Order: sequence, then structure tokens, then C-alpha cells
Amino acid sequence: MTDRAKTAPPLSGAAAAQHIEAKIAALGDWRGETLARVRSLIRAADPEVVEEVKWGRTPTWSHGGILTTGETYKEVVKLTFAKGASLPDPKGLFNSSLDGNVRRAIDIRQGDKLDEAALTALIRAAVELNTAKKGAKKA
Repeated sequence: MTDRAKTAPPLSGAAAAQHIEAKIAALGDWRGETLARVRSLIRAADPEVVEEVKWGRTPTWSHGGILTTGETYKEVVKLTFAKGASLPDPKGLFNSSLDGNVRRAIDIRQGDKLDEAALTALIRAAVELNTAKKGAKKA
């Protein structure tokens, strides 16, 4: 990663969407297809999701705070959930960054079958966690 990419200002709105679309097209392989599918699932699960590009041009989806990022590497497409350790994961999608106190990730490898219903449930749970009213005390 270049120093310029590390310090590039975040993108949002149409600029972020264009960057994500260009990234998907530039990958031109299973990673692009996977990132495109994940993006589609995120947008369907939360129609109010905000697409952004941060930290060296990483696709990021937010609603009341960061939900997840979509990073691409040679061997995996990694979805890192900012508050993943606090999310229910009954289907066991989280398979990376399991030792962290806050984040959890899903590494998707070529040929993996993604449980789309379980991912949709994780996205919705992340939105609920981010948008829950804070500070309400129980008697």
C-alpha cells in the first residue's frame, strides 16, 4: 500500500459507490464476484446502509457506526465486523479474529458456500446493536 493510499481521505456517497464498483471490476476474479455478492446482501439486509471507503481504500458499510469492512487479499475476501464479538452467530460464520475482544471476521475463500441467510441476520444484528438506545438503565 502506498503512503498516499494510507492517507487518502475517506469517501462516501456516490464517490464511495464508484470506488467499490471499480474495485470489484478491477479484481476480475472470484474475489470480485464475492465482494459484489456480499455488497448486494448488505444493501438488501439494510436499505439505509451507508457505503464508505476508508483506510487505504477499504470498502466499509455503516449504520449508526461501522457494521463491516470488505477487504480483499490473494486467498480471501475478509468481512470484519466492528462489534462482532457482541453479535449472535448461531451458524458459526465468524472464522477469523476470534481472539479479539471486539471484532470478529469472516474469511471467505474461493469455492466457499456462503450462508446468505446467516450473513443477512448478522448484518441486521449489527445494525440493531449500533442503533440501540444507549444509557437506558434497568430498575
